[in-house]
Amino acid sequence: MANPPEPQEPRPGAAARRTRRMGKEEFAVAFAAWESQIREALRAGQDGEPRAGRAGDERAGAPARGVSPAWALVGIKRRGAVIARRLWKALSTKDRPLLYGEIDISLYRDDYHLKREKPVVLGTEISFPVEGVRVLLVDDVLYTGRTVRAAMDLILDFGRPRAVLLAVFIDRGHRELPIASNFTGRVIPTAPDDQVLVTLQEMGEEDGVDLIQGGG
Repeated sequence: MANPPEPQEPRPGAAARRTRRMGKEEFAVAFAAWESQIREALRAGQDGEPRAGRAGDERAGAPARGVSPAWALVGIKRRGAVIARRLWKALSTKDRPLLYGEIDISLYRDDYHLKREKPVVLGTEISFPVEGVRVLLVDDVLYTGRTVRAAMDLILDFGRPRAVLLAVFIDRGHRELPIASNFTGRVIPTAPDDQVLVTLQEMGEEDGVDLIQGGG
């Protein structure tokens, strides 16, 4: 049986009920707290291991001289990459630059051979050596964990990072693999056949989170 797609987009024609779970103002508050938590952990991680937790329940330059290992924000396309770039713009500074990359895990999913239609491949952009770098994977929604597993497989094909951590804005539960987020914006309870859509201003939408019930 094919695994459900992740993250989830509403399917045209499905008998589903779409409700706004997080409006623009609440989104801004949750995102700011999540961003602040990640910023603190990245700074602490330059001298030691980062701390993880939960909030609310261009191109990156080379790492600064003397700061080792480097940190890289890597977004999972499509919406995870949009969020990762927003974080990178806020967190990367001249004194504390962060590397940046985007990955497309379409061909790495464990249900790729079960799909009838060929996936649209958006491309992977990692222009820095992964070896020895601390990678912070960023995605919009964490569901079964299969997308994250595929993302880690892809990154390991580029080299052996010092560590891989995970930041997701929404954790909707229903894990099928032993994968957990190190930095979570919000936890939203869902049913297995629900879908969660994080809407983003960079994509011509208003920042927010929608729950599509019965559309799976």
